[in-house]
Amino acid sequence: MWVTDSTPVECGRSRPTVKRSDLAGWSGYGYCASHSRFFWGLRLHLVCTPAGLPIAWSLATAKTDERHVLTAALEEDPNLLASRPGQLIIADKGYVSAELDRWLAERGARLLRPSYRNRTPHPGEHLLKPVRQLIESVNETLKGQLDLELHGGRSIEGVGARIAQRLLAMTAAIWHNRATGQPLTRSLIAYDH
Repeated sequence: MWVTDSTPVECGRSRPTVKRSDLAGWSGYGYCASHSRFFWGLRLHLVCTPAGLPIAWSLATAKTDERHVLTAALEEDPNLLASRPGQLIIADKGYVSAELDRWLAERGARLLRPSYRNRTPHPGEHLLKPVRQLIESVNETLKGQLDLELHGGRSIEGVGARIAQRLLAMTAAIWHNRATGQPLTRSLIAYDH
């Protein structure tokens, strides 16, 4: 099972910064519903295990459709889904699409997400909420302990490198915690000096 979601990566706050930034062709204005605010920047789209181990990630403009980004991220490595028949991906309502469902089914994967209010709920849908909280927790670890929003990148290459550093640091911590038998594999508290 994998979980997927996107999170804002702010790249500037002032209007002068937006006008003179090298990220102007990449970044854009978007809305973050979980924080009830607009931002100027990119979105980090992340597919990870429930333990927080990144499987695939992608940076996209703030307004790019999450469904298209998920498809592109999974197409980057054709063996990613081909080697895992029956892969279950859990997402939020933003990934509702018959086309995406068809695309994943052709590759032997399935997307599970909450139903809209006017649709009949899937059996076991009430169990999705705790699992969906896992990806929110991973995003919060990236933002809180690994300072994702304070990346300091001034070009698309710089932002990409700094986000990759944070994902690699989280991956290394998860691997180390698992290898040493720690009870919480995604906990970075021991490394937070």
